[in-house]
Amino acid sequence: MEIRPDSKQLLELVHYRMPFGKFKGRYLVDLPLPYLVWFRQKGFPKGKLGDYLNTMLTIKDNNLEPIIRKLQKDFPRQST
Repeated sequence: MEIRPDSKQLLELVHYRMPFGKFKGRYLVDLPLPYLVWFRQKGFPKGKLGDYLNTMLTIKDNNLEPIIRKLQKDFPRQST
């Protein structure tokens, strides 16, 4: 069985911005780790945002932020 990541979804995560609160407008990768941990303790929002916050917490916990930053640089968000 081969696992293939969804590149479209990954690039959406890379460019996703926090839609509300104290860190509104920041890329999820730029959110402080304690904020993501707080969300985990309180419960992530339902839907895409919650999934992305949970994924970003895993990325930060495993020191994979440089990969996200490289993807931001190599695949800039296309203006629509």
